[in-house]
Amino acid sequence: MFKLGGASSRTFKPNRRIPQGNKLYELKEHAERTLGSGDLQLAVKQPEGEDLNEWLAVNTVDFFNQINMLYGTIMEFCTPQDCPIMSAGPKYEYMWADAKSKKAIKCSAPEYMENLMNWVQEQLDDETIFPSRVGEPFIRKFPQLVSTIFKRLFRVYAHIYHSHFAQVLQLGSEAHLNTSFKHFIYFVHEFDLISKKELEPMADLIGTFIPARK
Repeated sequence: MFKLGGASSRTFKPNRRIPQGNKLYELKEHAERTLGSGDLQLAVKQPEGEDLNEWLAVNTVDFFNQINMLYGTIMEFCTPQDCPIMSAGPKYEYMWADAKSKKAIKCSAPEYMENLMNWVQEQLDDETIFPSRVGEPFIRKFPQLVSTIFKRLFRVYAHIYHSHFAQVLQLGSEAHLNTSFKHFIYFVHEFDLISKKELEPMADLIGTFIPARK
């Protein structure tokens, strides 16, 4: 079991791993080395000479695993009774929609999380979208899909901060959550993955470490 802030943690869904011995694994190791420096702004930079789509792919997998683990630490507190709607404070409510649903569906936060994590996992497991072999091309709209994934993963952070931060404090996990979110936002900002409007539920916190966009 992982130990996160003194509390036993679990992942909501199994972690998605990048196979050793290919280019994406090398990029993953580069990301981990730069993260080890403690400079999060440096850690999100695309390595010189490397393919943008490959860098986006590696970091999408990494953030999915991080957020998966973070939600796993508080999921026992996120129940249909306590979180009957997926929200980020009183002003922001999220409904679920994907290719399988004809219209957006109102659902509880845990149901939304289940749908979201399953949907992201399906994208990551699809070799035509996230190729694991060196030299395999990415689909033309790959950056747009990555933007959609990040937009939806952001909502997990927003829900945790707005609805479960008291539990995060009780678990002693706030430093880990804050560092993960800061890393996530630096990456989003570096590659312009989420609109300013979508980031509004966390604008005050984001404004403490990212200059306001014009």
